[in-house]
Amino acid sequence: MTTVAPPTPPAAKSPPPVVRPRRSPKMRSAYPTWFYLPAAVIYGTLFLVPTFASFYFSLTRWTIFKSTFIGLENYTEFFQEPALVKGFVNTFLYAVVTSGLKVVLGLLLGILLTSQVRARGYLRSVVFFPVLVSTVGIGITFTAFMDPSDGVINKALSTVGVDGPGWLTDPSLALFSVALVDVWKGVGLATVIYIAGIVSIPQEYYEAARIDGAGPFQLFRNVILPLSWPATSTVIVLSLIGGLRSFDLIWAMTRGGPGFSSDVVASVIYKQYQAGFYGLSTAGNVILFLVVTAVVVPLARFLARKEVER
Repeated sequence: MTTVAPPTPPAAKSPPPVVRPRRSPKMRSAYPTWFYLPAAVIYGTLFLVPTFASFYFSLTRWTIFKSTFIGLENYTEFFQEPALVKGFVNTFLYAVVTSGLKVVLGLLLGILLTSQVRARGYLRSVVFFPVLVSTVGIGITFTAFMDPSDGVINKALSTVGVDGPGWLTDPSLALFSVALVDVWKGVGLATVIYIAGIVSIPQEYYEAARIDGAGPFQLFRNVILPLSWPATSTVIVLSLIGGLRSFDLIWAMTRGGPGFSSDVVASVIYKQYQAGFYGLSTAGNVILFLVVTAVVVPLARFLARKEVER
């Protein structure tokens, strides 16, 4: 007896795809354009217009009431400034020292303040507090602290039999003394960035490393250091920009002295402005802007490329 297979049911038809009508450009809402317009106006007013105006006035001899176009004469005269070479050397030295110390100390403090240390929240606020204090106020305070005869630092050293140096009066120490104060003030911001980077690392990486027998040093080298690279690149770029543009703390503590030993490019520019050479100081500002851009933009791209490779 032959068996007859039951007929197969017809396959269910899938519903036809829904075709949504494309909106023509005339039907698109103008909301995104108007949303960006206020920010664009503010950015253009506060940044673009002054920037292009600076480029123009750097080619003139100007006062508040009039200006005379003189071409590249201001740039030629600025590069003949006797203190300029010293200012450029000090600027790059100051930027490298401050940014390097902020990266190292910020990373170490970030690791400490994300561990199970007691009073962690209080210590975080203590580390970040100097960032909120006025730079000029800090400069005046540390100028008093670093006084060679009546300063608190040298008096504390004298109690243990050490003769304190002239922190701000010795030409070989003045710039580095200001750099240390700058690091004390700015390391809190670097620490906060590192805390955010370390906290964002998934716990699975720590657990896998501990299972493989990794100790604290191996955790730091193979987990924390590579995975906190975005924070490191951010701290490097921000602190380097701040170091290359440094002026207020240096001027509050040493005014570029003694002599020209702690002069940076920004203080040289300000001294020209004080002397009434407004076009010359404007040309110096343009040069400083171009120098910072030429250093920071390639460095930021290099660090971003390294971040992708990791």
